[in-house]
Amino acid sequence: MRTLFTVTAMLVMVGSLLAGCGRGMETPTATPAPTVAAEQPAPAVAEAPAAPAGDAEKGRQLFVASCSACHGPNGEGVQGLGKDMQHSEFIAGLTDDELVAFIKTGRPIGDPLNTTGVDMPPKGGNPAITDEQLMDIVAFMRSIHE
Repeated sequence: MRTLFTVTAMLVMVGSLLAGCGRGMETPTATPAPTVAAEQPAPAVAEAPAAPAGDAEKGRQLFVASCSACHGPNGEGVQGLGKDMQHSEFIAGLTDDELVAFIKTGRPIGDPLNTTGVDMPPKGGNPAITDEQLMDIVAFMRSIHE
């Protein structure tokens, strides 16, 4: 009798464990199929180019102070020193963040893309220029680029 009681108790415990393990595991319901209208692609929306994040007027002042000796006060370039920025394909091909990274690094004489034979110092030779100010300079550069 004791054996029957023990076996019955064990079966009840195993059954309880198995029942408890299945809780919270409800069978997922089927997701309704999308309607025909939902399957059609949304019409394309043309995005306007993002405006530069910086302040072009502040950037002009910083540019004149740090960049104009080689690139001219309006970015027109100075023969043998700095490139024309108004018509630069290089500038047109970079994002604002890429331009900031480039200005931070500069372009040494040994760079194969340096065609002037003059170092472009990091941050135009002004290590105090902040990233925010570099964004202002980039905004100015975008404003003069044709």
